[in-house]
Amino acid sequence: MKTSKRLAAVIFTAIIFLIANIAMAQKAGSAWVIPPKYKAMKSTVKAGDPEINSTGKSLFDQHCKSCHGTKGLGDGTKSVSLKTIVPSFADAKFKAQANGDVYFQSIVGRNEMPNFEKKITDEADRWALIAYIKSL
Repeated sequence: MKTSKRLAAVIFTAIIFLIANIAMAQKAGSAWVIPPKYKAMKSTVKAGDPEINSTGKSLFDQHCKSCHGTKGLGDGTKSVSLKTIVPSFADAKFKAQANGDVYFQSIVGRNEMPNFEKKITDEADRWALIAYIKSL
């Protein structure tokens, strides 16, 4: 009888644990709606330029790495605490996006993706960051 109660308690605990984990699991973010103004934007910096790359990497390390990870794979130390899955910059779907789309997502943000318009105020710096992100 005691064994049956223990088994029932273990099964009950396992079910509660499973339900809690499913409820707290990270979800994929909804599709981004990029305003036409941003879709039409073109980079003002030359991608691949060593100085641009250095600026972009510095900004990435300062503002992005904690969530997106060192290589932009979405595995930063803060990523596990978010409700939304942090996407990988190495993903082909991400790389296929227009620069203006990435600009909007990275600089304007939404929900758990912060807005950086007041933190990265220089337009050339913003584009350096986008160039660096797209190079990962």
